This record gives sequence, structure tokens and C-alpha cells, in this order.
Amino acid sequence: MTLVEQLTVAILNGITWGLIIALIALGLNLIFGLLEIVNLAHGSLYMLGAVGGWFVIGATDSFLAALLVAPLAVGVIGMAVERVVLRPIEEDISITLIATFALLLIFDHLSLMVFGPGTRPTSAPITGTVSFAGVSYPLYRIAVALFAIVLMVALYLFLFRTRYGMWMRGVRQDLETASALGIPRSKVYIFTFGLGSFLAALAGVLLSPIVGVNHLMGLDILAVAFIVVIVGGLGSLKGVLVASLVYALLENVGTIFIAPVESRALTLSVMIAFVLLRPEGIFEEGVA
Repeated sequence: MTLVEQLTVAILNGITWGLIIALIALGLNLIFGLLEIVNLAHGSLYMLGAVGGWFVIGATDSFLAALLVAPLAVGVIGMAVERVVLRPIEEDISITLIATFALLLIFDHLSLMVFGPGTRPTSAPITGTVSFAGVSYPLYRIAVALFAIVLMVALYLFLFRTRYGMWMRGVRQDLETASALGIPRSKVYIFTFGLGSFLAALAGVLLSPIVGVNHLMGLDILAVAFIVVIVGGLGSLKGVLVASLVYALLENVGTIFIAPVESRALTLSVMIAFVLLRPEGIFEEGVA
């Protein structure tokens, strides 16, 4: 494969991977930006989506069923976590950190008990390739990228065109005024955590045919999601999208010239350097 063909594949992989990271990080950003909870279990919610999807596919032989059932189930789990575990301690940041870390360990251990060790493959629902700039590229990855774009547009419209979306932005910008206007803070919080969990799990199902399913896959994505949220700007949806694409493109293009581990380390170093130079992120804080 020529260098041009390698670059083409790396760029296409970077766009697909970046859009998936954006889905995961957007959920994390909604939770952190609104509830001010550093959810260390967010990666495990992504993993639960992939594992749950694997079981649904095994039971129904339908990827579409997995795409519907697993994220909804994880979204309900997220809502239960917010209501039962986090709400009584939401005012204490240090305790919420400990609680979400404990949830990470619990979810990963339960997955190990039920799913088992090792990585298991998931068949892509769309097969075949498409020719692009002289290279053949899996059609499923293109479908995932397009689906992720549709989801992000839908999320944007939800936040800016629906009552619940306006409630979420209102609580984020001025809690006291929002409460005085009758916006139900508790409902907004539980829905936000559920939505963030849903997005993470959905990304897990979408990515499972590409990377496989493993009970520890959430640990690998957690650090990436956090750095993307910080670089993009807390509460900034467009910032998360830009940061995710930049991260994924840098990492994938870097693997052409250096080892994958070295490419990830170099990419993270670049992102951390950016944060040191611009702590507020690419875009200023705010749900936009």
C-alpha cells in the first residue's frame, strides 16, 4: 500500500473513530457540565452497551434490536445510578469520585462474571466495501460515521428545539433562576444522566463490530473521553466534536509513521499541551 493510500485509510478511520469518541464524550460532557459530577464509570457504561448488544444479538440475531435495546437498558441503569447512588451525595465532589470509581469496578466485575474474559467479535450488519481514492473501505464504517452525524444533529435539535433541552440549558446556565421559573431540577438531572449513559452505550454497540467486545474496553476509552471534554471546553458540544476529530486524526495518521502505542502517547501529549496553553478549551464554557 502506498503512502497516499495509507493516509487515505488513516484519515477515514480517524473521522469514523473521532465521531464515535464524540458520542461518548458528549454524554460525559452533558453529565459533567450539568451535574458537575466527574463520572469515572462512564467508560463502563460504554462497555455495558457493547456487552449488552452482544447478548441481544446472540438472542435475536438482530443488530437493530441490539442498537435499540442495549442503549435504552443502559440509559435506565444510568438513571437509577443518578437517583439512588449519586443524588444523596451530589454536593460532595470527593465522595462522588469514590462512588463512580466503585461503580466502575462493580460494572467491570459483573461483566467479567457474566461475559467472561477475552475479546469476542460481533458481526457487522452491513458488509462490503466502497472504493475511495484508490482504496477499498468497509461500508459499515462509513455507515457508522453517517449515523453518528445524524445522532449529533438530533442531539443539537433536542437541546435547542425542545422543552427538555431548554430546561437542561437553563439549569446549566443559572440554577436559581431556572428553579424560580418552575423547571424541575431533579427530573432534568436524572434525564441528563440517563441521556449521557444512553449515548455511551450506543457508541459501544456501534463500535463493537470494529473493535470487538471486552469487559475492560471501557477503561481504554475513559481517559480519551475526559481529555476530549477538557480540550473541547466544558459544556461545549461543538468543542467536543472538534477535539474528538482532531484527536482521532492525529492518532490514526501517527500510526503510519510510529507504533500505535507511541502514536497514542504523542497525541495525548499534544492534547495536554493544548490544555496547558488554553485551559478554557477550544470554545468557551457553555452548552452550545
